[in-house]
Amino acid sequence: YLPALAADWLQGPYLYKLYQHYRFLEGQIAILYVCGFASSVLFGLVSSSLVDRLGRKKSCVLFSLTYSVCCLVKLSRDYLVLAVGRVLGGLSTALLFSAFEAWYVHEHVERYDFPAEWIAVTFSRAAFWNNVIAVGAGATADFFAEWLGLGPVAPFMVSIPLLVLSGVFAVKNWDENYGKKRAFSKTCGDGLKCLLSDRRVLLLGAIQALFESVVYIFIFLWTPVLDPHGAPLGVVFSGFMAASMLGSSLYRLAISKRYHLQPV
Repeated sequence: YLPALAADWLQGPYLYKLYQHYRFLEGQIAILYVCGFASSVLFGLVSSSLVDRLGRKKSCVLFSLTYSVCCLVKLSRDYLVLAVGRVLGGLSTALLFSAFEAWYVHEHVERYDFPAEWIAVTFSRAAFWNNVIAVGAGATADFFAEWLGLGPVAPFMVSIPLLVLSGVFAVKNWDENYGKKRAFSKTCGDGLKCLLSDRRVLLLGAIQALFESVVYIFIFLWTPVLDPHGAPLGVVFSGFMAASMLGSSLYRLAISKRYHLQPV
């Protein structure tokens, strides 16, 4: 899981810079970003059903393959090819944040019958190392792109061996497991019913959607705002990730037994 996350984070600092390097206009770059976001939304709707039917292990291997192709197409300067790469990136992101966790939870509960309360500990540790890797990924991307002078495509190429490592590790060491096969229409129908029947769920969803919208706007704009001033993009990205890590730490501290700032 950690090499997969590292490969994902490595691609954050230089995506906009790469498209700019290929001489695309801001409007064209915006469309490429929208392709990726829209793909992530569409595949996110079906990813849980797809993962359960295909198998969690196979889905993790599929992730490593699709994301590797997504990275390889960054070598092309063809706009349509890059748009297809963004669609593949959306599919890969949906698989990354569903297949690995689903595989783990099934192994933990069904195969090994470990105590359920250990799951939270595992996810907490995974989140911590995810933050550490994100900070390191920014510095690593900067090293390959700027210090070695390999250009903005370099971090995407560096991601490929990590994706291959993740896929090979899953093939060699993991057992396959499957989820319950439910109709896609029923899954979506149940979710929609839950959303509309409880006002708190609807409000929470609306707040999160608005927040994510702001984050996506920020993701698109930070590079063209800072790059003209000569800011080292990888180091800046590491700063963002360190701030995110600090926020997570403050949240854990706030809800600890010492401060009891529990949400109600």
